[in-house]
This record gives sequence, C-alpha cells and structure tokens, in this order.
Amino acid sequence: MPSERGNPNWCKPLMGALPVIPPTFESVAEALGLAPKDFKGSIPLKEWANRNKDHKYVPLDLLEAWGLLPESE
Repeated sequence: MPSERGNPNWCKPLMGALPVIPPTFESVAEALGLAPKDFKGSIPLKEWANRNKDHKYVPLDLLEAWGLLPESE
C-alpha cells in the first residue's frame, strides 16, 4: 500500500477563531453615528484618533484641527 502524501485537510475550512481586526477611522465614525460635519466636535472620535494616529488613517485636516500631529519616521 503506497504512503499517502499531501495534506488530507486541504479542502476543509479552518475552524479556528477569526482574527480580530482593529477598527478603521470610517468604521469608528459610523459606529458613533457621526456625519462628516460632526467629526471635529466628537470627543470619542478625537480620543480614538489620538490613540491610533500613528497606525491608522485619520484625515490630516482633522489632525490639524485637533492639534494632533503624527509622529514622523
């Protein structure tokens, strides 16, 4: 009897936990129920932007309005 080769589970779906994907600027703004005109006045959005400005996209005009400058490389 020949030995079996390859992965016998190659076509089966992975049953592990899905990776947690950190939220983006747009998803945070949507979760907070904000329209673009409300971005500058939102304290929770500003706090999120301050924590994530160096890792996530945050519109530059908002960073400037809030006085939050991203770290330069």
